[in-house]
Amino acid sequence: MEFMITGRNLSVSDRFREYAGEKLTKIEQLANKVQRVDVKVSKETKARTAETPLTVELTVLGRGPVIRAEAAASDKFAAFDLAYGKLLERLRRAKDKKKVHHGRHAPVAVNEATGSLPPVSSSEPIYAQTAPEAAEAKLPYEIENDIPAGDSPVLIRRKVFPATALTLDDAVDNMEMVGHDFYLFIDSSTGVPSVVYRRKGWTYGVISLDDNPDSAEEISAYRSPDEPARV
Repeated sequence: MEFMITGRNLSVSDRFREYAGEKLTKIEQLANKVQRVDVKVSKETKARTAETPLTVELTVLGRGPVIRAEAAASDKFAAFDLAYGKLLERLRRAKDKKKVHHGRHAPVAVNEATGSLPPVSSSEPIYAQTAPEAAEAKLPYEIENDIPAGDSPVLIRRKVFPATALTLDDAVDNMEMVGHDFYLFIDSSTGVPSVVYRRKGWTYGVISLDDNPDSAEEISAYRSPDEPARV
């Protein structure tokens, strides 16, 4: 399993790299098909987010859906601990979905599999009991500021991902795994680009693009064999 740790608007110390790397090696107990983990540490320079200027994003890549967690705090170690806790919870949920409950093939219980992992506190970061961080040295591969200069204060960041055909239920699962409020996919039942998004409570919405749209709406239940109701 590979690690890729990058910093945006700040340099990442060797101490942080060692701290993050030591913890992330333990996630293989929950996801043995992980090929790479990307860690991105960002420093927010806008005044309106000054109380939580540091954000840590953890992205697990491998054979299967991408699993992601993100957290912000005033210190990158605290932000990492919060994001790490979210990531473990999502990995446990993904592992539970694959559990087999019959005969001798029943897997090891999640509590047993994760029993050796240290508890993650959501209120006090582990770094609090360690020595103060040494002065950070700037490394050549760290980007000081990747925001391009220009005349307009409005910036548009574009990302392109491979088109993946999924069922609506699988798209909902993948959205929850990456911790986003929306998820773009190709609906395998219609073949058209669609986006699923989170609504209030345990409800979700989906918007699709079609040259000949149907004005009627459909309401279906998650993982249910029943036909959708048209309204």
